Amino acid sequence: MIRAEAVNNLIRQIDDWIWGPVLLTLLLGTGIFLMVNMDFLPLRNLGWALKCALGAKEDNSGKHEKKHKTKFKTEHKTKEGEISPFSSLMTELAATIGTGNIVGVATAMVLGGPGALVWMILSSLIGLSTKLSESLLSVKYRTRNEKGEPVGGPMYTLAKAFPIKGLGQILGKAFALFAVFASFGMGNMTQSNSIASVMEETFQVSRPLTGLVITLITILVVLGGISAISKVTRVMVPAMAIFYILGSLSVILLHWENIPGGLWMILTMAFSPRAVAGGAGGHLVANGLQAFRWGVSRGVFSNEAGLGAAGISAAAAETDDPVRQGYISMTGVFLDTVVICTITGLVLACSGALGKLDESGKPLTGTGLTVEAFATTFGDMGEVLVSIGISLFALATIIGWAYQGEKAFEFLVKKPQFCIIYRFLYGFVSFIGAVCALDVVWDFSDICNGLMAVPNLICLLALSGEVCREVRRYGKR
Repeated sequence: MIRAEAVNNLIRQIDDWIWGPVLLTLLLGTGIFLMVNMDFLPLRNLGWALKCALGAKEDNSGKHEKKHKTKFKTEHKTKEGEISPFSSLMTELAATIGTGNIVGVATAMVLGGPGALVWMILSSLIGLSTKLSESLLSVKYRTRNEKGEPVGGPMYTLAKAFPIKGLGQILGKAFALFAVFASFGMGNMTQSNSIASVMEETFQVSRPLTGLVITLITILVVLGGISAISKVTRVMVPAMAIFYILGSLSVILLHWENIPGGLWMILTMAFSPRAVAGGAGGHLVANGLQAFRWGVSRGVFSNEAGLGAAGISAAAAETDDPVRQGYISMTGVFLDTVVICTITGLVLACSGALGKLDESGKPLTGTGLTVEAFATTFGDMGEVLVSIGISLFALATIIGWAYQGEKAFEFLVKKPQFCIIYRFLYGFVSFIGAVCALDVVWDFSDICNGLMAVPNLICLLALSGEVCREVRRYGKR
């Protein structure tokens, strides 16, 4: 028992170290470097990118864009994808919109203070350039497997385009290995555990029954491959997002008189050099450094900009231009963090729940805090709404990560026919996650998430010149 506890503590310390100042600085530094060298085009083209993501047609009025598209088609004749750009984005969002958008925001605003929300937003805006770059490269260097299916992602980019070929192969395999572990852990087991927990607490449904249902749904969907996954995510993701946003806006509007005070508290506590407490924040105490640390880390956890997994989904999109698909993929960061996480943060700040204490005298956090916030508007139904929201978000993450993990697995085994093993194993892991305690798994999978970022960021920095030239040539839309 003592030895197991020591292992748990060691894994937690490694997790804290990996997600410490070094990785956060590397993530932000890479994003800032790319953003500056792209002449801030990810920000300047954000409105156009959102229109494209929602289905706007390509504007071919410019000669420059025609020339760029023709060149790409000529040099890359086998770049057709399997699914539409919108479906690719929805699959990406399915993997990123998860418990982090609800529980993660609540945790950040308690441990880092309300000002953590500001840093979540700022870091996500910087992450636009990172997500654009990793998706652009994944589309540009995608290939076809033995079945003729398009496959791509940072592992293929590293293997094909990294300046030092041998090192690129090693880094590509390392990324794929970490991605497989992350898919089983953060993408699956921790999500199914969250669903089982809320179903048991709110609806008194047994964990084994919940696990069985999740397993069956997961296997039925993932057996159909990316086509079946995208058909589910393109309906599920918009529906669950609208459901959650409408419920959240109801809470915010009912407490409209608290909006100015809540916004002031969020802004002032984001940059405070000393501890601040009281007011709408109740018993919370935090400073600007804590706000920065928790805001950035939870923001990355939420939108996964810089981790590289989104490029795997982007590589399946039907597009003849990697830059355009990169822009569409980039909007996932905006929708995930700037929209959904901001709405969650405003719910917590305006409802009066932020800073309340639980029965033990500690500030409410995580699911409990979100439930308390929704209860101020919906009463006992607040817990039901939050439970449904968490369950839908977590289930979407399980489905979205299935494809990303499978393609990483395929890269390692080199044989797409072996992916059937991964699909059944992935479904079985959902059941294990639902019925077991997962403290160690959560920390271990969080470590794998962080380690994924290292080879991906090395790749982005090594190919930054190529990426920035592509983006600058594509120009202002």
